[in-house]
Amino acid sequence: MKKVFLIGIVSAAFPVFADVCTVKMHQGEKWWGICNDFGREMPFTEKSEFSCDLRLDNYSHQSLSFLCSDKGRVIWCKEPVGVTIKGGKITFESDRGEIVSKDGAGSNLAEAFRYASKTWFAPTGEEPELLYFSAPQYNTWIELTYHQNEKDILAYAKSMLDNGLPPGIFMIDDTWQLDYGEWCFDPRRFSDPKGMMDKLHAMGYKVLLWMCPFVSMDSPAFRRIAFGHNPDDVKGYPVKGGFLLSSKEIGVHRVSPAAAVPWWNGYSALLDFTHPNAVAWFNEQLDCLVKDYGADGFKFDGGGVEFYSGVRGKVIACDETVSPAAQSALYGDFAVKYKGSEYRNGFGFAGKPVIMRLHDKAHTWDAVSRLVPDMLAAGFVGCPFICPDMIGGGSWTAFLPGAPFDPELFIRSAQIHALCPMMQISASPWRVLSKEHQRIFKQTVELRQKFAPLFVELAKASAKTGEPMMRNMEYCFPGMGYADIKDQFMMGDNLLVAPVVEKGATSRKVILPPGRWKADDGQIYEGSASITISAPIDRLPYFEKL
Repeated sequence: MKKVFLIGIVSAAFPVFADVCTVKMHQGEKWWGICNDFGREMPFTEKSEFSCDLRLDNYSHQSLSFLCSDKGRVIWCKEPVGVTIKGGKITFESDRGEIVSKDGAGSNLAEAFRYASKTWFAPTGEEPELLYFSAPQYNTWIELTYHQNEKDILAYAKSMLDNGLPPGIFMIDDTWQLDYGEWCFDPRRFSDPKGMMDKLHAMGYKVLLWMCPFVSMDSPAFRRIAFGHNPDDVKGYPVKGGFLLSSKEIGVHRVSPAAAVPWWNGYSALLDFTHPNAVAWFNEQLDCLVKDYGADGFKFDGGGVEFYSGVRGKVIACDETVSPAAQSALYGDFAVKYKGSEYRNGFGFAGKPVIMRLHDKAHTWDAVSRLVPDMLAAGFVGCPFICPDMIGGGSWTAFLPGAPFDPELFIRSAQIHALCPMMQISASPWRVLSKEHQRIFKQTVELRQKFAPLFVELAKASAKTGEPMMRNMEYCFPGMGYADIKDQFMMGDNLLVAPVVEKGATSRKVILPPGRWKADDGQIYEGSASITISAPIDRLPYFEKL
């Protein structure tokens, strides 16, 4: 191990501790962590060639400056790091914090993770919203996209119940609002938003509203914030651009210092949460939605580190000593305050009771094959409360009339969701599937509901221990040669799930660990074996340890 320490001062209030740490892998050693966007590349080994920089990007997923190995070793830094793995060596580079590496944190992967969790990112003990685990989620994005409206939202919600599905978390997605930063229902699409929310609650749903930290630069909200127009409207906040990220390149013709930050919906100003006025203003917007309309929480989107780091534009925060990753986390803190909310991506959320999800997946079999390894990797960055995006993927164009939609992919995706920590429905099964495929889909939801009590108990346990709900085989059965298995997983210690992730497959191989296992079809198997089982389209293979 090589360590280099550099002490510097950015400001009197923020000492910077730069550090470099290189760790040589043991022969045959395998490592997990860093960011679940790279789940399919894990475990990292002596043969791996890999690099990423969490100081600039969190790759649209959950990230943590942490690695743990099946030999009981760990590497950790509280601050974001650059990571290089090459030639059997792991190098962490930090600009702001000390890097710690430890041998003997345990004798295996699970013990190493438990040591790190207890030492550096212990869970708060607070439980997340348990409805996420006891029932499916419903999201209006695929069906309504940029045309969210009262009539179709209510029809979508009713269609799920009419087809026998249970109520759960209900997410109203982007464009319910008047504009980005204008956080009120668009009156052109919602004639009675409070009445709509009341009807959704009466159906049994808890309702989340999509939310982002961007402000449209041609909106009244931007003019109030950036220029201080209509001071009565800002309720006493001293503004004039004080809580928007500013630009490093201000030309002579610029009338506002606010940076135009590129994101998937164009260019917008971005709230600077290092400024207390941004926090106060955003709190006020959210509190009004809770008070006036009965919102149960928010789907917080758009908080990626890359927006704050300048990767997508040169930006300056009010407090330049706060790292881009910390900015992203400051936005994510709202998901902690408004319990029941979802925060899609961020750095350093290990141990917090925050619901998170994978980045939008394409409607492809390659994306389906990534669901399990990416979900497993989320556990190793301390985010056990993880959802595998939307069933069939979040690419709305794949569900348009005439698009290359694949019903087999949709069903297999739903089967993975069914026995993961969470299940999110967006594309309406009643629109995109045949009657026979609808039957299989409903059967899949019924299977999830059978195991929902177990998932609730696993979520409660993870809130106390920090351990993943969804675990890879090496975590549960160390040293048995299961480290490279990426297409089957454990929920807790006793439920093994082996979904089909290949198009056209009607059978699959399953690795059964030691013990006696009862399959979903009732057959009993002795473990320590590799078996091949039938898996037609209407079967999700799973095994319960006896």
